[in-house]
Amino acid sequence: MSVLAALTSAYDRLAERHEVPPFGYSKEKIGFLISLNEDGTPALPPIDLRQGSGKKLAARMLDVPQPAKRTSGIAPNFLWDKTSYVLGVTAGEGKRVADEHAAFVQRHRDALAATDDPGLRALLAFLRDWTPDRFAALGWPEEMKDQNVVFALGRDYLNDQYLHDRAAAREIWADLASAGNQTQAVCLVSGRTAPIARLHPAIKGVWGGQSSGVSIVSYNKDAFESYGHAQGDNAPVSEAAAFAYTAVLNRFLAGDSRNRLQIGDASTVFWADAADAATAQLAEDAFLAMLGDIDEDKQAAEVRAILDKIRQGRPVQDFDPHLSEGVRFYVLGLAPNAARVSIRYWFESDFGHLADNYRRYVADIRIAPPPRDPYPPLWRFLQETAVLGKRENVPPNLAGEVLRAILTGTRYPLTLLSTVLMRLRADKSVSALRVALLRAVLIRNYGYTDKEAPVAFDPDNTNKGYLLGRLFAVYEQIQSAALGRNVNATVKDKYYGAASAQPRKVFAFLESGSANHLSKLGKTKPGAKVNLEKEIGAIMGLMSPGEDPFPASLSAEQQALFGLGYYHQRNQFFVAKDHDSSAQKEPAV
Repeated sequence: MSVLAALTSAYDRLAERHEVPPFGYSKEKIGFLISLNEDGTPALPPIDLRQGSGKKLAARMLDVPQPAKRTSGIAPNFLWDKTSYVLGVTAGEGKRVADEHAAFVQRHRDALAATDDPGLRALLAFLRDWTPDRFAALGWPEEMKDQNVVFALGRDYLNDQYLHDRAAAREIWADLASAGNQTQAVCLVSGRTAPIARLHPAIKGVWGGQSSGVSIVSYNKDAFESYGHAQGDNAPVSEAAAFAYTAVLNRFLAGDSRNRLQIGDASTVFWADAADAATAQLAEDAFLAMLGDIDEDKQAAEVRAILDKIRQGRPVQDFDPHLSEGVRFYVLGLAPNAARVSIRYWFESDFGHLADNYRRYVADIRIAPPPRDPYPPLWRFLQETAVLGKRENVPPNLAGEVLRAILTGTRYPLTLLSTVLMRLRADKSVSALRVALLRAVLIRNYGYTDKEAPVAFDPDNTNKGYLLGRLFAVYEQIQSAALGRNVNATVKDKYYGAASAQPRKVFAFLESGSANHLSKLGKTKPGAKVNLEKEIGAIMGLMSPGEDPFPASLSAEQQALFGLGYYHQRNQFFVAKDHDSSAQKEPAV
């Protein structure tokens, strides 16, 4: 199923539950309401619809006639708008406020001229008599300026009935929305002949996108058009389908939505298609818990049970066949691109297949000792690839490719390996999350087994990269034992990058320096000296006889094993007493 077709199907399901606005309407932020008498005079002072307290007031989201698509021109909305259009007042300079207000008045005179609905006639009377100077004369609040405003007749607002909800208003709006010489063509989404949308409604809430909204489908230059077709006629999507897919995306991208994740620069939305709403909600909650930043202890017991079983290695079909095969799951990644939005990734499969791929991902990133949070959200792993550890610095394409690999069970991008290695050399921070990513690439991309790229410390591993990482950790421990922890620059601070990439240049020097440290340590802690010398001897004894123990360079995968060996050996010094690395917290390395 295509992206637009899947979104349109989701709209139909959500519309049945009244979770998305009807055709021709959209949810917009409305700050104030003006109540009118039948003669058009204000019945009450403006009513503040905003919610919250103090300065943190948030406009209320209401279903209103879909806004006009504005670029640089003047385009009034129907039965609602900001105060510059509705009342001719603004908090700014307002160079064209008079023109905006005049356009709003003229549009409603034209649209409502033949109506006999008392509410709509009251609005016409209000607009006929209103002048912008009345705003101050009536003592209306300054904070109302530049807010979106709706109208109601009398006290109808007490029952959430506004002018745009009246039957006469809906009928007029339906005629206005379908007016014009629209091209009739076969819709690429529905397959039915219908009026084609020249301009698709704006999609709002995409991180990094324009606040006025962005488009997936748009043709705004002659160079993009062909065969004499203008704008949306080049990719015929009906008005109904265009409204449906954008309405669903706007709902999923809303700030309070539980159907979105931020993965790098990609605003990721997801949804499930199931026989009933409860099952779909369960699948969506489970997916959010898999990859999102949530408090699992506060999740429903059913969601926690699903995650626990998946992480234990059990396929979903073994404990919940209905959830595995009866739920279709969709994941869409949207990245900003000026006024447009690009599709970074698109995933469609049964939830059981997705859960199996998540199970593989959990197995790939297992590491002991684990990080403080045993199952960190995906953004925490991606943050380890960013300069200065800032989420906005995560390489944009990398984030999308990593999520695609997790969802589909395919190989991780090799840029993940090179990026993590680069950050290790630059930051000298060998954290559990970074080592877990290195191990994941080794397992999936290079075919390493759990024995070759172990989860926990493996004293019998004979891989050259792993052994050199262990040896480097021992040299660091020797320095720490001899000089204490308050040295200006440790062995790791100075030499980790060079040692992991070009061992021959560094390890001879480290061996020489360790001799001096061991000599000093022998005078204060002879037992520690003996143990560390034994550790070096055990590591060197595992090196292949006849080969140079310190090669001129290490490949990227050997550098990954170097980091794994270093992490395991370094943490082994902290857990030597109880020999249970998996039960320890990750030390600062």
